[in-house]
Amino acid sequence: MDYLPEIEKEIQRQIARLDEPHTTQLHEMLTYHLGWSGENADPKTRGKRLRPLFLLLTCSACDGDWRSALPAAAAVELVHNFSLIHDDIQDNSDKRRGRDTVWAKWGIPQAINAGDALFILSSQALFDLVPGYSHEIVARAAIILNDACLNLTRGQFLDIYYEKRKDLSIEDYWSMVSGKTAALLSACCALGSLLGNSDQATQDAYCSFGHYLGLAYQVHDDFLGIWGDSAVTGKSSQSDLVSGKYSLPIIYGLGKNGSFAKRWAEGPIHPDEVPGLADQLATEGARLFTQETADQMTDLAMQSLRIANPKGQAGEQLIEMARNLVNRES
Repeated sequence: MDYLPEIEKEIQRQIARLDEPHTTQLHEMLTYHLGWSGENADPKTRGKRLRPLFLLLTCSACDGDWRSALPAAAAVELVHNFSLIHDDIQDNSDKRRGRDTVWAKWGIPQAINAGDALFILSSQALFDLVPGYSHEIVARAAIILNDACLNLTRGQFLDIYYEKRKDLSIEDYWSMVSGKTAALLSACCALGSLLGNSDQATQDAYCSFGHYLGLAYQVHDDFLGIWGDSAVTGKSSQSDLVSGKYSLPIIYGLGKNGSFAKRWAEGPIHPDEVPGLADQLATEGARLFTQETADQMTDLAMQSLRIANPKGQAGEQLIEMARNLVNRES
């Protein structure tokens, strides 16, 4: 089943609330960010829509009516894109998927408004679940998504706060990525199983699946950020070392207090130093540790998914998509 066309239609329907004479430009900002309009707009500029796909697949794998869950699928994608607009501002990133970011094109104040609009629209989208679900289910869905948003904000706060820390531990890392990366994916799976009318034990298993899959995704991303092939990833593998990002392999390497930690303490790393420092990190065990950690999180995710016992073609797609996500090269 190809869910993507229906996902796009539902997101477009939700943001059409702002397609009015006085807010035409605000609506344009959203369609631009979501990859539907502006220069070089094509399917690649829209992103992969992973989060709504996980929600709908989970719903279907629980024998639920995925079409009734479409407003929730739109809601999680709107939340994700709200976070991207704000992240681009906070990270001073002027490019996303090869195009100018919203703030680079329209300025920071209006970009904040665009992000806020997506956040509010996500909440409004959930109320469109009402014809297909009871008020109790819709209220529970709102709680799940709001909790995820709070954890997402916690994770982003820690990501910025940690830039000033010099004593980060791996426990600190898990606190950050559990919010920044895993919270929304976990919520997608929890929402899908809730809207699929599954029992509480199954909902808990799907929630756990999304959590560990999110952690595996982030750890694998950290691996690619140092040892990935830039020709495949489409970005420089030097970025994490040069930018000073506290990814898992870097925190591990700093904890070893070896040659890598000594060089890190001396100040910013230059691009020409990256190959040697990546090799040094591997020598000190960071590469193996990161790969083993990604494998461990993947195993925990798949164990939870087996407990959830996804059904039918949707269940098969869910398993395949999860495996592709943690084995990607870009």
